[in-house]
Amino acid sequence: MIRLQNLTLQRGPQRLLEGAELTLHPGQKAGLIGANGAGKSTLFALLRGELVPDGGDCQLPPDWRIAHMRQEIDTLDRLAVDYVLDGDVELRRIQRELAAAEQAHDGNALARLHTELDNVDGYSADARARKLLAGLGFANEQMTLPVSSFSGGWRMRLNLAQALMCPSDLLLLDEPTNHLDLDAILWLEDWLKGYPGTLLLISHDRDFLDSVVDHVIHLEQRKLTLYRGGYSAFERTRAERLAQQQQAFEKQQAQRAHMESYIRRFKAQATKARQAQSRIKALERLEELAPAHVDSPFDFRFREADKVSSPLLDLAEGRLGYGEKVVLDKVKLQLVPGARIGLLGPNGAGKSTLIKTLAAELVPLGGRLQRGENLAVGYFAQHQLDSLDPKASPLLHMQRIAPAEREQTLRDFLGGFDFRGARCDEPVLNFSGGEKARLALALIAWGKPNLLLLDEPTNHLDLEMRLALTLALQDFEGAVLVVSHDRHLLKSTTDEFLLVADGQVQSFDGDLEDYARWLVDYRARQQPAVSGEPSADKTDKRAQRQAAAALRQQLAPHKRQADKLEKDLATVHEKLAELEMNLGDSALYEAARKDELRQLLAKQAELKVREGELEEAWLEALEILESLQAQLEASA
Repeated sequence: MIRLQNLTLQRGPQRLLEGAELTLHPGQKAGLIGANGAGKSTLFALLRGELVPDGGDCQLPPDWRIAHMRQEIDTLDRLAVDYVLDGDVELRRIQRELAAAEQAHDGNALARLHTELDNVDGYSADARARKLLAGLGFANEQMTLPVSSFSGGWRMRLNLAQALMCPSDLLLLDEPTNHLDLDAILWLEDWLKGYPGTLLLISHDRDFLDSVVDHVIHLEQRKLTLYRGGYSAFERTRAERLAQQQQAFEKQQAQRAHMESYIRRFKAQATKARQAQSRIKALERLEELAPAHVDSPFDFRFREADKVSSPLLDLAEGRLGYGEKVVLDKVKLQLVPGARIGLLGPNGAGKSTLIKTLAAELVPLGGRLQRGENLAVGYFAQHQLDSLDPKASPLLHMQRIAPAEREQTLRDFLGGFDFRGARCDEPVLNFSGGEKARLALALIAWGKPNLLLLDEPTNHLDLEMRLALTLALQDFEGAVLVVSHDRHLLKSTTDEFLLVADGQVQSFDGDLEDYARWLVDYRARQQPAVSGEPSADKTDKRAQRQAAAALRQQLAPHKRQADKLEKDLATVHEKLAELEMNLGDSALYEAARKDELRQLLAKQAELKVREGELEEAWLEALEILESLQAQLEASA
């Protein structure tokens, strides 16, 4: 078990834990929550043995294998599937020793190592790694691409797959859903439910926590408090503890009055009835849970638009995509004030393409897109965080879009996003992802939008900010179109869903549970048909083992050949990259260096030919290897 006794932990001058106590039993799954900077990741570092306590004890069984999701990647030249397999350190050790034994023709060592490989399920390792990658959204052709070819978010998926690949007794996951879409999150939930070891999970996704964990550890005021149940149970229990506080009561009553006012205004209107019903449900939740968030530092609203058009936006027979590539066709969508739409669909189906087109970041390839005269769009996407001026402060960002506004008014507005005091004047350069996201939302909220286009707005936001955003969207009177992996946000702020799949955008008649079932069927349809399913085992077991041993002997030289070709190919890639860097020197094209340029171009052509030969040989070796592996797995 994990036992923390009278634990004190600090980083630099900041004390994060003081006299903390915690006991977790083997097999328990716990979510670790707390404010940003409270010390959650530092506690993980302690459990991994990277830190020592400043006081008290941190006890773990000495034989426990610990797996964790790394936050960096230092082997960019590895193929994605090999990078994931590297997570199984014991498997890689056996494979290295096998290669050495084969080279030395050591029969005794080979026999022993093949037994060890069988004991760690080594013969199915490649298939298991590919299954993990597929679950996290990687296409088959992506699995054999180098790590360097993936963006930062997809590299984090590779780190997650590597952690899941590692056999472990304790699994530590720090924000594993940050870079996942809803499809991958649903898959990860199922995987973690079946994980037999002890799980510690840092997450700001309340539905994910509810689905996966059976305990919640709340890090607050330098103490650790263990609650039984998921996040919703934690909220209820904590609310009961705080319900008597006058401050909680006053804040709750103010929020109730605000939402009741909305319900009174719109409940009788047929066009607003569904939204009023969603507010009634939210009000029921608010009555029970608001005291649990009495100490939230966030409280903001989207400023009301000066003018509104109806419809705000009308897309007919839309053909959407990039360049000549059509992603979505015959799209029909009309957005009117008060519309509350969530976009669902598999990864890569075109949800972001649709939002980018509506936000005027992409031009439709065909069809008609008509924008209302008074349309005011508030568009949020992760790439926009990079467009913030790193040298400017939150206050300066606000002053640029509201130059005539009083400074104190802008500071008060920023305070609702927890930019207070000196923090308002600090440059964005060193802000965290969550702080940048809050600032981007503040800029949108100030701009009086009547249409919000939100593409994964909760990435990097903590639980308190997610709740504040949910309340602000519930109060927003314009139209909302949102893509999010946060199911609580979708359930609390949308009235209908559109399904983006197979090049089409269609109304989805169901809830998120129905979508999860649809997704299972969709994935099954995407899988290639499996022929030749093994019938009941009627063959001689001894003959099967002999055949498997023979296949393994055939496998080894092909594996060595494929590895050598991969290494040679990497060397050629390095030489080409260096040569092309030299060719980028403008001085090289001067008349005096004509001979040098000719030699470099000839060398480049030679390397290109060698690259093609190696790629062809490597792919052929991989095909033979995969064929033998498939035969081996079929005979197992």
